[in-house]
Amino acid sequence: MRGKRIAVIGAGVSGLGAIKSCLEEGLEPTCFEGSSDIGGLWRYEEKTDSGRPSIYKSVICNTSKEMTAYSDFPFPDHYPNYVHNSRILEYLRMYTKHFNLMKYIQFLSKIRGVRKRPDFSSTGQWDVVVEAEGKQKSYVFDGIMVCTGFYADPFLPLHNFPGIKKFKGQYMQSWEYKIPEKFQGKRIIVIGIRNSAADLAIELSHVAAQVFLSTRWGTIWSRVWDNGMPVDTVLLTRFNSVLNKLYPTFLINRWAENKLNARFNHDIYGLQPQHRFLSYQNTLSDDLPNHIISGRVLIKPNVREFTETSAIFEDGTEEDVDVVVFATGYNFSFPFLENNSTVLDSQLSMFKYVFPPQLEKPTLAFIGILQPAGAIIPISELQSRWAVRVFKAIESLRFLFLNSPRTSRKVQYIDYMDELASEIRVKPNLFSLFLWDPKLAMEVFFGPCTPYQYRLQGPGRWDGAQRAILTQKERIVKPLRTRILSCGQPVPCLLRSVCAALLFILTLVILRG
Repeated sequence: MRGKRIAVIGAGVSGLGAIKSCLEEGLEPTCFEGSSDIGGLWRYEEKTDSGRPSIYKSVICNTSKEMTAYSDFPFPDHYPNYVHNSRILEYLRMYTKHFNLMKYIQFLSKIRGVRKRPDFSSTGQWDVVVEAEGKQKSYVFDGIMVCTGFYADPFLPLHNFPGIKKFKGQYMQSWEYKIPEKFQGKRIIVIGIRNSAADLAIELSHVAAQVFLSTRWGTIWSRVWDNGMPVDTVLLTRFNSVLNKLYPTFLINRWAENKLNARFNHDIYGLQPQHRFLSYQNTLSDDLPNHIISGRVLIKPNVREFTETSAIFEDGTEEDVDVVVFATGYNFSFPFLENNSTVLDSQLSMFKYVFPPQLEKPTLAFIGILQPAGAIIPISELQSRWAVRVFKAIESLRFLFLNSPRTSRKVQYIDYMDELASEIRVKPNLFSLFLWDPKLAMEVFFGPCTPYQYRLQGPGRWDGAQRAILTQKERIVKPLRTRILSCGQPVPCLLRSVCAALLFILTLVILRG
């Protein structure tokens, strides 16, 4: 029997995972990619192209390789823990080749329209108009997976900055930025404090006469955590997830804020946030404090207005500037989708951030359109694994998501992954794992919550998942051991475990007063 035909829009990290998920469930995917190659956001281009995501040449992933991998395809063990964009593209090419995905992708094919068919209420089918080689062609699909991300439509709020139109210098959105050399000797103000803003301020400070970073707040994390390990592999564990549910929020906030202020005092550095730690997504930057303390980056408050040659800040200070970079984020934009509130409402409500709840049939899925406190690849992949199973069993699952809109796009990594995994019965069962393989169960609970955990059991089970989990720490350490020291003996595993247990008990005693 012929499988349902699914249109996958975009061949970036989410689109590639969507193609593979369709194939795993016997569906027939066709992926439409507007550019000439795979990679999406992670394929660096020297020129920007309207409607496409854009990155600067030096971009490094903010999530570590073990937490970022597809669930059945680990990164090569010699790759660094935080991977440059060029290596992520290499990894995507390896993934595409390994699972033979390229033949399902139509390049230079731009989606011009996605509309419900007249009989949608009974069939759930869609009319899709695609433009390729200057000609438009219509297709009929049983399901749509939108994998375009949200880094293609830059948000430039010029109306919030009086005087910017008469400013005689250059202003741009960070989406346009590529390399720092052409800003040699300039006085530059970067507006924003998310990851891109911090990265650009640091990079530009090496060539600029002076860089100002204008922000209202900012909590700065480092990619490198205790013992030099990647921060997400230390903090994103099931053990920590349990503690987060047991401990009161104010206590977690206090611990995190004390931990971060021990590295540098956010108040002294002009970055003290008005919000508590857990109430907002924070910024990852290893180098910003070093650039602030050396004077290469100066923290300033919000810009009140611009003159022809300067910026006047809310505290009344004024600085001459040549260039303004707005690192102000992106709009959610799906220009190909019919403007119909029965498809997607004005709040972009999506049940579990995937399915618009207004549709009579759940045959439209948005993949990777959220901001997790963790890596996007494993989340988008798990969304796809769930979506394709919904496509295959529409009637039996339809009741699960009617009248259940959500508007926020920020999610906690483990909680959300487990929520999706429970829908398709791939959430790891710690009790059965402990009976079957205690060593594996301990690593699943106390170790990093890597994507391989969601291939241990249930649909899509991968035979290599157990080994991938038990060897993940070796892959973390390997790229760091470029020089082996002959002195010093490793602490025995049992001793480490005992010390960790004693430290945990002592912590509980202290917290209880």
